Amino acid sequence: MAFLGAPLAGSMRDLVSVIRFVMIFCLAWVGASPLSATVVATDAAITGDKSGTEFAITLSQGVTLEVFTLANPYRVIIDMPDVSFQLAKNAGRQGKGLIKAYRYGLFAARKARMVIDTVLPVGITNAELLAVDRGAVRLELSLKPIDAATFGAGTGASKSSARRTKRAPRIKAKRRASRPVVVIDPGHGGIDPGALSKSNVYEKDIVLAVAKLLRSELEKRAAYTVLMTRTDDVFVSLDKRLEFSEENDADLFISLHADSIGDSRFASQVRGATVYTLSAKASDETARRMAEKENNADAIAGLPRMDDKGDGDVRDILIDLVKRETANFSADFSNTLVGRLRKRVRLSNKPQRSAAFKVLKQTGTPSVLVELGYLSNSEDEKRLTSSKWRIDVTQSIAKAVDAYFDRRTALAR
Repeated sequence: MAFLGAPLAGSMRDLVSVIRFVMIFCLAWVGASPLSATVVATDAAITGDKSGTEFAITLSQGVTLEVFTLANPYRVIIDMPDVSFQLAKNAGRQGKGLIKAYRYGLFAARKARMVIDTVLPVGITNAELLAVDRGAVRLELSLKPIDAATFGAGTGASKSSARRTKRAPRIKAKRRASRPVVVIDPGHGGIDPGALSKSNVYEKDIVLAVAKLLRSELEKRAAYTVLMTRTDDVFVSLDKRLEFSEENDADLFISLHADSIGDSRFASQVRGATVYTLSAKASDETARRMAEKENNADAIAGLPRMDDKGDGDVRDILIDLVKRETANFSADFSNTLVGRLRKRVRLSNKPQRSAAFKVLKQTGTPSVLVELGYLSNSEDEKRLTSSKWRIDVTQSIAKAVDAYFDRRTALAR
């Protein structure tokens, strides 16, 4: 085993640039040319205890890596180019020592990310690349507990916050188009897997499959322009989803999700589809918890949290009026959708709820979030993975879209 990297030294504040330099140097030393094939990540392992924990992952060839930490919650982030993760389906769900859990996946086009959740603020005391068989390398990180004051916001705080500025709402004239624009938003994706069933079915895969079927069903009508916020297994931030809807002048926004109940005592009892709309105050405690979980998607992917104070800067009377009209249209579509779903799909015991979902905070676009079912319920899981059920649910949603725009057209006349 040849040693290719030197242990890192220097202050925590210099860690990002030092690690980046070391990794570039190691890539040249390994002799790797620009990547000609997909890099494969395998054999992730955690060793140690709360006094010191090591994390290691093997890559099929040397790459340029960037490692930094973030607070609220405490995380270690590893950014790398396009990587194919060939780890066990449940890899990262169980932690050890200072590591609570970890996630991995595409963070953006041709950019992969690992997010390691830690139980305490940690410092990266050592980072090495070691050569292993057939050109592969292993990244090894050593973590030590430090106090919150020393950790601060983390070594990547300034770099990450530069990407996360508060998005001001805009009011602009809707374009006059011959066909309504429908945006389908498959929740989660990439490094953010969403819910996971006992048989290792990911929410992100379920909702993407349903979204593609719904797009095909709506496109058959040749009556709509149908767009998707993501079309493959890649992470899209909540802000980017909202911007996509706004930039494309969406007339209707449908976000698809599949829920999960963590308490096994209730998993067999809670099931069925639910349609959520936006409200400043949650309709009930279940809706509040659901919004809190879905609004945490960006933190799960390793982005810093943004303070979200309800409507934030949305104080202008014109914006409030637009929002009120949008809320009315959203409620109208929710009513129509629940009516259509009820004919062919099992609904939850309270199929219409509301809460402050960030992805629904759209001033001019009627929006709903559809929880298709519960992956924590074995019967719901069977349906969510059933081809027949997926056809039934997409046809029901498509018919609701038809009815909604037919009514809007009639009112406009």
